[in-house]
Amino acid sequence: MKRRDFVKAGAALAAVPAMPAGRSGAAEAPAPQAADRLDQGPFTIDQDEGWYTIEAATPVAGPVRNFGLGLVGYTWEENGPALAVRRGEQTLAQAVEAIAALPFVDVLYIRCDWRDVQSRPGRLDLSPVWDLTFDAARRHGLRVGFRVQLSSPEIQPDKLSLPDFLKEKVPLVPIGALSRRGGARFVEPRYDHPEFQRAFRELNELLAARLDGDALVEFVDLMMYGFWGEGHTSNLPSPFPDPALAERTFLEMTRRQMETWKKTPLVVNTQPDISRVGNDAVLALAMRGGCWLRSDSVILDEPIQIEELSGRPAWLAAVMEDGYFRPYDPSAKSHSVDSAGVSVIDKTMLHALDVGANYWSLWTEAGNLARYHEQHPDAFHALQSRLGWRVRPAWVWQRKRRGATELVVAFANDGVAGVPGTLRVFVESPDGPLRVGGSLDPGHPLAGRLRQASFILPRDFRGDTVSLRAEIEVKGVRRPARWACAQATSNGTLTLKLKASDDPAWRKGI
Repeated sequence: MKRRDFVKAGAALAAVPAMPAGRSGAAEAPAPQAADRLDQGPFTIDQDEGWYTIEAATPVAGPVRNFGLGLVGYTWEENGPALAVRRGEQTLAQAVEAIAALPFVDVLYIRCDWRDVQSRPGRLDLSPVWDLTFDAARRHGLRVGFRVQLSSPEIQPDKLSLPDFLKEKVPLVPIGALSRRGGARFVEPRYDHPEFQRAFRELNELLAARLDGDALVEFVDLMMYGFWGEGHTSNLPSPFPDPALAERTFLEMTRRQMETWKKTPLVVNTQPDISRVGNDAVLALAMRGGCWLRSDSVILDEPIQIEELSGRPAWLAAVMEDGYFRPYDPSAKSHSVDSAGVSVIDKTMLHALDVGANYWSLWTEAGNLARYHEQHPDAFHALQSRLGWRVRPAWVWQRKRRGATELVVAFANDGVAGVPGTLRVFVESPDGPLRVGGSLDPGHPLAGRLRQASFILPRDFRGDTVSLRAEIEVKGVRRPARWACAQATSNGTLTLKLKASDDPAWRKGI
């Protein structure tokens, strides 16, 4: 079943009023604050006592594996594991390994139901895909993201996303049937019920106790209302007696998740509020709290979602996928090319760049992905060369200043997104005693732009080489970052050769 059919039908049948400017609250989203902000100029000539350009790093083509960007391979999606596993042709372990071994995958992703992580109160009972995914991530140098669905139409009416211990305690409200699902009749839990809220709080606390701040965890999707946790139930009504109660309930659930997950980025879906459950208020609250953004389509997204994604604050990442063409089957008719020779799936991939995405999702079918990549490599190469943030030291100037050596660096961002957090940069000596640096402004350098910063070395420093190192900070957690430059680096750092103070190449003013 194509998930976006639900949204498309709902949008057609439920009149959605035009959203006012600022629906997402982006203008109100405060930037993170850095205590060690670097001097970022402008650097005028009156500060100059002689200068020399000691490096001018150039862009690198192809992938640069950093936190905050990448291609996302699914080890489990809303229907379960890869199709071959469901058919009995492959084990789950083999399927996970197949997706993790693809050379273009950076992040592994699990999208499962609540019943797949908890079967009894007070403890986690993670399904086998969790250990398999984390083990594969460790072995292949990948990271992990996940979503826990509170509701899904994929397993109804036989089962619910809720664990069995909870479904007898929480009222289940019939919300109707969908003919395109063979007339299957759906129910939704009363999310506001005390037993649901008590169990939801415990679920978050148990997951966060195990995974919040784990070095392998890239991001966690917010657990939102309805089908697949996307904030809607197609054109079917919600189980709430009135929209105000629904909005209060999901605002409180959003706050609880933001308070519980203190170190790991949370991701909020930009789904318009066709089910009248408070999505607009949830999105505004989440963005003000630093949550990243997600959409489960791109070509078929509504104009307001494209505006929110492309106009988001520079320090927030965007996670993109497409629910229509996820099998990546190169023989499918739906992958025919247009008059320009561009396939439908390539169009979706390339439009992720238009909204400045950080991530693009690839689903579970490793064999199809490998074949499609071999037959249609261009869109993959475009994403691997432009997706997310790709920062390099484009100019490094060495200057004499007040008896000391100053380095001024112009950092260039060749990606389509700003830095999803704060970039921290340090100048260090090989033997250790020198370490000067600090933070650029959050989100900088912006996509396709430059940002300069100054590093003044101690007056007594006599070394002839230094290294330039970076790390990215998100929610107080710092992770190493690699420069996206063609010049050789060691452990992600770039070595700089300093000019001696008596070198005749020094330029003097103008």
